[in-house]
Amino acid sequence: MTEHVTIVMVEDDEGHARLIEKNIRRAGVRNDILPFTDGTSAVQFLFGADGTGRDHIGRALLVLLDLNLPDMTGVEILTRIKQNEHLKRSPVVVLTTTDDKVEIQRCYDLGANVYVTKPVNYENFANAIRQLGLFFSVIQVPETD
Repeated sequence: MTEHVTIVMVEDDEGHARLIEKNIRRAGVRNDILPFTDGTSAVQFLFGADGTGRDHIGRALLVLLDLNLPDMTGVEILTRIKQNEHLKRSPVVVLTTTDDKVEIQRCYDLGANVYVTKPVNYENFANAIRQLGLFFSVIQVPETD
């Protein structure tokens, strides 16, 4: 992944957020990571003051999205991103504890690019995030239109 890609991390559990960032860094990813602990602030950032998403034209974003947020669901955010003309090509990686097959299918149907279930065990979780970081280091992320 090129250096100019900004990772937008939407994760309400601060312990998980620290673990995610630490292990992405361990995988050699040096991109900016913008953390958001709730859906409202993430949506405000992604869609901007005017709500159109135009603020990010020419910028490459990758969204790490938890589904279980205190103020809205990650599914709502995913839906809005993928329906937005300026953000729809931004990759969205769902990273959540939910392993329900119906929910997984729903996220892919809505346009999620990757769905990762957070392992309960600390070491397995850390390892999964390092592998995700390695994946990030090789994927191509388009700029927004």
